[in-house]
Amino acid sequence: MSEQAILEDVFFVTLYGGVTLLNAAAAVYLLLRRGNAFAPEVTSPVRLRHWAAAFLLACALSHLMWLLYVRHPSLTAYVTVCGLDILLFIPTIAGSLLAMLQDRHRAVWPVAVALVPAVVLTVLSIIRNDDALFVPLSVYVVSLYALFMLYIFHAVRRYGRWLRDNYADLEHKEIWQSLLILAVFLLFFIVYSSTTTERVYLYLLQIDNILIVGILLWRAETLQQLAESEPAVAEPADDLQKPSAQPVIPANIGPQLKKHCEDRRLYLQHDLNLAQLAQVIGTNRYYLSQYFAQQGLTYNAYINGLRIRHFIRLYQAAVTEQRTVTARQLAYESGFHSYSTFGAAFKQSMGTTVTAWMHSAAE
Repeated sequence: MSEQAILEDVFFVTLYGGVTLLNAAAAVYLLLRRGNAFAPEVTSPVRLRHWAAAFLLACALSHLMWLLYVRHPSLTAYVTVCGLDILLFIPTIAGSLLAMLQDRHRAVWPVAVALVPAVVLTVLSIIRNDDALFVPLSVYVVSLYALFMLYIFHAVRRYGRWLRDNYADLEHKEIWQSLLILAVFLLFFIVYSSTTTERVYLYLLQIDNILIVGILLWRAETLQQLAESEPAVAEPADDLQKPSAQPVIPANIGPQLKKHCEDRRLYLQHDLNLAQLAQVIGTNRYYLSQYFAQQGLTYNAYINGLRIRHFIRLYQAAVTEQRTVTARQLAYESGFHSYSTFGAAFKQSMGTTVTAWMHSAAE
């Protein structure tokens, strides 16, 4: 479809303008709204909201630049817009995905540095007024994106393990959904990089952009801010001194866990994390983590195991007393914040579903 035909397609122009406004409105919402509309109980990461807003603003700006190109087409304008898109999209995509990983701060500047060759190729294309460098430019950008995609898949897997080593409740903390976002980003990138003006691709690009807006808003508002949602935990100085050899775990950790966590039922506390438990029993996060590792457990499995046993005791008492109870009610009383989390943990621990186990236990 030629540039003139694009302008004469009233429906597409209307859709195009609507998507542009949607990107801008969503970005302003993420930047200015203090509370969450999707999940009011969640305090979302400010860094993620800012990077997501930056990406959506980049989408809106890209729409405006391409509109100007369609009205005044030229090779120089085309190369310039493509180059600006690369500079806007790649860092903001990277920033949005990296901001979801909260085990440590991951800088975006290496991605920006990696784009320097792309900037050089773009400038040379503009100076020479020639699109011959577009092939190496496209290959380089696609390769860079593919490498970053592989890194994100690896980082998300490690992040999942980190969560299970430090948190009992994973509600609003897991980020496997970011893989879905990555897939949509990739689809967006592939469609965009095809550089085709076929009608079906132009419409597909707008639909894909709408999906990205929805997924980014949902992810930015349902992911819990870990750093700000937890009270500061003072740790002993030796927490920073991790021996290179096999660590000597203090012998009192096991008895202290039984005394404070099991006997006093500290595991019933919602959102109890590893650092808080370590402080209660008088050790530090590193030694407690190593203790669980030596037991072949994660912190998540330890706490949820105690909660499941508590659930079983509550249910057996209810059956003995002939009281009517629900699994959801007992799960909450056992320390689980989410029934879906409880159901998954129960099946993994007991090898059967909650419903099936309750039927067999009541017989």
